[in-house]
Amino acid sequence: MRSFDFAPLYRATVGFDRIADLMDRALTADVAQTTYPPYNIEKTAEDAYRISIAVAGFTPDELSVEVKDGALHVTARKAPEAGEKAYLHRGIATRAFERRFALADHVRVTGATHEHGMLNIDLVRETPEALKPRRIEIGRSAPVETKALEATAA
Repeated sequence: MRSFDFAPLYRATVGFDRIADLMDRALTADVAQTTYPPYNIEKTAEDAYRISIAVAGFTPDELSVEVKDGALHVTARKAPEAGEKAYLHRGIATRAFERRFALADHVRVTGATHEHGMLNIDLVRETPEALKPRRIEIGRSAPVETKALEATAA
């Protein structure tokens, strides 16, 4: 396993600490992160995305979707079952989970739906007007009148 030192990046830049933190989290998350529940991230339009998480066995009341500190938090807690069931085989895992997704600047969650055992979370990137490229019109200057000096011969 490789370890990267981001100290030179912190010394030589201003305002990029979030990127360095994100890279550091990405390198350490691979070891600690589980693969449950499975999920997809798809790009649905130029500035739109969808996260689909397989949540078979969970009702919408047992799921929570929150945005805080620049991250999307999806959690699930299964309510205890009233009666004991005798399973011959139990292949559908309904254990509690928490999944986090780091969001880029200006990415906003527009909605979440639960259908057919899938939790779909829609996101959109909204670039503020101040950051959008804008065309600057180049004006023409008015012609400058110059007076010619007559040279007098002496």
